[in-house]
Amino acid sequence: MGGSAGSPLFGGGFVVAAYARNMTRALLIVDVQNDFTEGGALAVSGGDAVAQGISALLREHAADYDVIVASRDWHEGSGDNGGHFSADPDYVDTWPVHCVSGTEGAAYDPLLETAAVTHHVFKGQGRPAYSLFEGVTETGETAAGILSAHGVTTADVVGIATDHCVRASALDAIAHGVHVRILTDLVAGVGADSSAAALAELAHAGAELVDTGTGTGTGTGTGTGAEPDARTRPDAGAAREASTEGDAE
Repeated sequence: MGGSAGSPLFGGGFVVAAYARNMTRALLIVDVQNDFTEGGALAVSGGDAVAQGISALLREHAADYDVIVASRDWHEGSGDNGGHFSADPDYVDTWPVHCVSGTEGAAYDPLLETAAVTHHVFKGQGRPAYSLFEGVTETGETAAGILSAHGVTTADVVGIATDHCVRASALDAIAHGVHVRILTDLVAGVGADSSAAALAELAHAGAELVDTGTGTGTGTGTGTGAEPDARTRPDAGAAREASTEGDAE
């Protein structure tokens, strides 16, 4: 039932029994990138925890998903990307420069393990784009095409930010005819109120809200999205190079 708080997905004796055997399942990982996690240009508080939680999920349950799609903002370095970048951003429709293609800020957060990802989607190439469904792979595949080709009927959605790209991606997945579950401990949002409103909107649209019991994400979000978090990750240097896996040339 849409909007249910749900029991732990992978803990407390509960397993992935919510899906019938004939259902094809996808995991949609939205924008877990350096510029959206602690220390980034548009840092969201709890972003690193989300990256770690998703990695834990993948280590234990990647085989439970038939398709794993990860998206990244992949903006052009010149111009304002269709009005998306602004020197005087309002943090609603316009934003500071972030996630420029090929830069460290656009790379996956080094705490996110991407070996199990089956499709890497790049979005916002010269224009505003929030939903994972607005992007394409290096070979031109869309998320909608990927899900259709694999007969996906259900999708778990995780990532950043709850009140922006996670919201847009989940709504598009629902519009595509997929039963959506938001794994609420594996998302982080820019603002607490706006993230809570986004989750309520998604539940009303038919999404199921589930706490996996494995993540430590902020869920409704505590970040402002306006100022980078000054904290650094002691293990980021060693993992940084690996975070560029799947980058477009």
